[in-house]
Amino acid sequence: MDFAPNRSTGLNRLYGFVSHAGRKYAASRNHDNGVKRDNVSQLSPWLHAGLLGEREVLAAVLTKHSPDQAEKFIAEVFWRLYFKGYLEQRPSIWAAYGRQRDEAFAALTGNAGLTKAYAEAIEGRTGIAAFDHWARELVATGYLHNHARMWFASIWIFTLKLDWALGADFFLRHLMDGDAASNTLSWRWVGGLHTVGKTYLARAENIARYTEHHPDGPLTAEGLARHVEPLTEGEQHGRQRLGLPPAPYPSAFAQPFALLLHDEGASHCLLDLPHPPALVIGAARPHARSPQPVGTYASDFAHGAVRSGMEAAGAAFACPTAEWTQETSLASLLENAGLTRIVTPYLPTGWTRDALWPGLERHAPIQLLPETSRQTFPHARAGFFAVKKEIPQILHATRLA
Repeated sequence: MDFAPNRSTGLNRLYGFVSHAGRKYAASRNHDNGVKRDNVSQLSPWLHAGLLGEREVLAAVLTKHSPDQAEKFIAEVFWRLYFKGYLEQRPSIWAAYGRQRDEAFAALTGNAGLTKAYAEAIEGRTGIAAFDHWARELVATGYLHNHARMWFASIWIFTLKLDWALGADFFLRHLMDGDAASNTLSWRWVGGLHTVGKTYLARAENIARYTEHHPDGPLTAEGLARHVEPLTEGEQHGRQRLGLPPAPYPSAFAQPFALLLHDEGASHCLLDLPHPPALVIGAARPHARSPQPVGTYASDFAHGAVRSGMEAAGAAFACPTAEWTQETSLASLLENAGLTRIVTPYLPTGWTRDALWPGLERHAPIQLLPETSRQTFPHARAGFFAVKKEIPQILHATRLA
């Protein structure tokens, strides 16, 4: 599997997989068949980086399959949108995760037993064969099958009794598709915090069944917890009003502007700009995922995605490019180009926004939100069912029906 961080590779993967996105995907998607994984799309790194868009993925699938045939795959795309919309309405979850993660790392200091257990988990030395395999695979490849992520999180929380925020941090540091919303809320869902009281319990027989075609399988998982209590938390995360940016009028682009591409919006191809930018700025911030070192695959994919997107936009618009790094000033880049206005793909709640917004806010950037997100986010108020029942209407509103 080629995970080159550019749009063309993502499109090749999309077009190569799309014929399998119907009944075949529904029947085989839960099986972890090893690193080849032809039974799932593996598009998430390009989707997270904004090199591909949810709408174009859905459009490609719907050229080959009816909505009923591709129901399971379409639902997976909307799970991503649901998680993002949910976190936009409950940003306190992201802030609380950061505090809990930092407190959990502090708790390791001076606690030899806890430090040892954490090290064994992230290094794949727990003695639980399946878990250890996935821990090593994640670090070695920057990717895990979605079902393996659920099993891994469940074992981490309920069998190893480690803080869920440390596990979420481990994923975020190594997954090429490490997403603040999908990652954080998935870990909370497994632990019983997202849907309060409802947990996901990994079972050895289930793991063996769905890894039977794995090159090293069936993977074994002895000694797993059989009866668990859901996690609890003292803080309530009330829903806030969505403050999505309005769709700008074409006249907003009439004055010269800089296009800023970032870790979650690395391509101009999804933006449909009515006027070309005078400057393209790339700003990659994968280090902001965690106070701990970020894995090579996650870091390289983020930097490569932004760099490839910046170069492609510069060539497409025949304009100069520049990198906004930690050592450079955004204000100076704009001043040198004689610009004051910035246009950028939407910055969702999470680490990318945390890293860039302090330097961006004073410039009042125009944020461009995809129409699929605009249509879906308002329905992500509680559980996924509210989004699921709106999928036909959203497909129609985005001209995909």
